[in-house]
Amino acid sequence: MARNRSASRIGSARRRLTLEQPVLIADDAGGWATTHQPVALVWAQLLWRGGEERRLAGRPEQAARHEVSFRWRAGVTAGMRLTGADMTLGIVSAGDPDGTRRRLVCLCEEIKP
Repeated sequence: MARNRSASRIGSARRRLTLEQPVLIADDAGGWATTHQPVALVWAQLLWRGGEERRLAGRPEQAARHEVSFRWRAGVTAGMRLTGADMTLGIVSAGDPDGTRRRLVCLCEEIKP
């Protein structure tokens, strides 16, 4: 029997990540600033999917892409992020690849401080 590529084996979700959502807060200048609020802690599987070098304001910058999968949960959207002890990943897209609501797969880009 062919194994579903998006399915993961028990024990492959070894990274503990915090799922965070963006929240607008008032700043001291009368405007708004974006901060992030924790939503949930998840055990996730992290797979490297590539990287590239691009220019931002005339300076070279490296961008790393990852595929992160964890137990399915409703409400995860682009713009949210996943944080761990050593990285912050901005969610670019999120979806349920086989429609069973068992696993959620997020395509992410690493955010450098």
